[in-house]
Amino acid sequence: MRSRFPVLLTILGLLHLYLGWRLCDGLQLGASGSLLVGLALLASWVLMPLSVFVRGLPPQWSDRIAWAGYVFMGLFSSLMILTLLRDLLLGAMALLSTVTPSFSFASALTVVVLAALVTLVGFINARRLAQVVRVDVPLADLPAELEGFTIAQISDIHVGPTIKKAYLQAIVERVNSLEADLVAVTGDVVDGSVAHLAGHTAPLAGLRGRHGVYLVTGNHEYYSGAPAWVEEFRRLGLKVLLNEHEVLDHQGASLLVAGVTDYSAGHFDQAHSSDPHRAVAGAPEHATTRVLLAHQPRTATAAAEAGFDLQLSGHTHGGQFWPWNLFVPMQQPFVAGLNRWQDLWVYTSRGTGYWGPPKRFGAPSEITLIRLTRL
Repeated sequence: MRSRFPVLLTILGLLHLYLGWRLCDGLQLGASGSLLVGLALLASWVLMPLSVFVRGLPPQWSDRIAWAGYVFMGLFSSLMILTLLRDLLLGAMALLSTVTPSFSFASALTVVVLAALVTLVGFINARRLAQVVRVDVPLADLPAELEGFTIAQISDIHVGPTIKKAYLQAIVERVNSLEADLVAVTGDVVDGSVAHLAGHTAPLAGLRGRHGVYLVTGNHEYYSGAPAWVEEFRRLGLKVLLNEHEVLDHQGASLLVAGVTDYSAGHFDQAHSSDPHRAVAGAPEHATTRVLLAHQPRTATAAAEAGFDLQLSGHTHGGQFWPWNLFVPMQQPFVAGLNRWQDLWVYTSRGTGYWGPPKRFGAPSEITLIRLTRL
């Protein structure tokens, strides 16, 4: 990554120059206005990469830099996409007729206003407490005793520079108010080390489910030191499933709950390679209803082969904000919601927090209450 950093920084700089040129030209700014835009874009170019690489600084400085850089990142993203769309429109109009200076100005102003509005609304959406989404999942041959069994799922909280203890505490309280039979945490809980974030993840110890709280690792746990976090999560009382399963007895019926490490975990630690078949190995035959916790939806292929009925995933954030939701299908089979993969149901959470820019637009965060029903 470090070897590519100068190239990425150069590309980012060129994109900022393009944005400054198009906005200053379209808005018909004079020297003073252009200077202000240039300074703002310079700050954006510097702070955006710094927000990702400031973990070595004292928290009071790194968090402030991250806040500023991530806000710029969200605004820059919308400005860039809208500016590209504006240029495509202007190009098409130029082929058909002359583009007037007044239209050029109005379209550039529209880009700025829309980008600012989307960023503001997205900020409000990201920072408010996730709403509860209730989903019924019909399963064939579900024992009568498991009819109505509930699983509260949270995912992709990303405790880190901009998400702290109070944010997580509110999530925990809302989850507990659901009084679910089981709580599932499907990865990407943290962005940072145990040393820096243990005080902010402490509310996880308060999560309550009738049959316990189960957690699987996401890719960001591996960026942040997965072995230490696994130990910390277990210290907090969470049951971490690393290609493992447990069989729950619910009103005389058996429910198998399994969990796999993140799809990419083997790149960080070969011993943590994700394996749904291993997760279900040795399961008793009477545990015919089988639920898998897997951070990434693309685990579905192997999960279906391993004989699971339902997979609970996250990772995608539902795209978090437009237009990134359009790119998720390039990597994942599902973006959000309940979908079918062969004989397997896959529920993909849009996430309970957010990553990077404090911005959600068109992809609201969620706390999911899954209810098992009989076909």
